[in-house]
Amino acid sequence: MNYFKKTSLLFLALLVSVTTFAQGNFEKMGMQAFLKYDYKTAAAQLEKVDSNGPNYANVLKTLGYSYFQCGDFEKAITAYSNLIVLKPNDYSAYYYRGKARLNIANAPKESLNQMRESFYTSAIKDFTKGIEINGEEDTQILQNRGIAYKDYAIFKSYKIKKATEKAACLAIFNNATNDFKKVLTLQPSRKDIIDLMDYVKAQVTSLK
Repeated sequence: MNYFKKTSLLFLALLVSVTTFAQGNFEKMGMQAFLKYDYKTAAAQLEKVDSNGPNYANVLKTLGYSYFQCGDFEKAITAYSNLIVLKPNDYSAYYYRGKARLNIANAPKESLNQMRESFYTSAIKDFTKGIEINGEEDTQILQNRGIAYKDYAIFKSYKIKKATEKAACLAIFNNATNDFKKVLTLQPSRKDIIDLMDYVKAQVTSLK
C-alpha cells in the first residue's frame, strides 16, 4: 500500500477513535458531575455529547434536570422538548418541562413577560399529559397541576374587567380545587394540600 495512503488511513482511524473517546468522556464526566450534584459542570459536559449517540435520550433527561437545578428553565424546556421527540411517553419529561414553564410564568424575565399566560397554559398541558401517561395516582403531578391552575387563576384575576372573565377565572380556581381534592383522596393527611385548598377558597371569596 502507498505510504501516504496508509498514513492517511491510520490518521483517519485515529481521528475517529479519539472523537469516540472524547464523546464517551463528555458523557462520562457529565454523569460523574451529576452524581456529585454538580449540575453546572454536568450541563457543561453533557451539552457536548453527540445527539446521534445511543444513550442520547438519557443524556437529554440528565441535561434537562441539570439545567432545571441550575435555574436555567429555558434550556431545561428545550432539553425536555427534545427528549419528548425521542421518548413521547416519558411522563417525567412532561412533568419537569411543566415545572420549568410554571417557574418562568411565576418569575418571568422581562423579555418573557408578555408570554406569561402562554407559559401557564403550556405548563398545565404538560402536567395533564404527564397524568394521562402515568395515571391520576401520581399525586406529585396532580399537586403541581393544581398549583399551576391556582397560579394561573391568580394571574387572570388581576385582569378581570367583565363578568365572563370573572367566570373563567373561577373555573380555573375550581380546576385547582378538584386536583387538590384528588390528592387528598389518595393522601388524606396532607396538611399542605388542605392549606392550598383554603388559600384557593379565600381567593374565590375575594372575587365575589
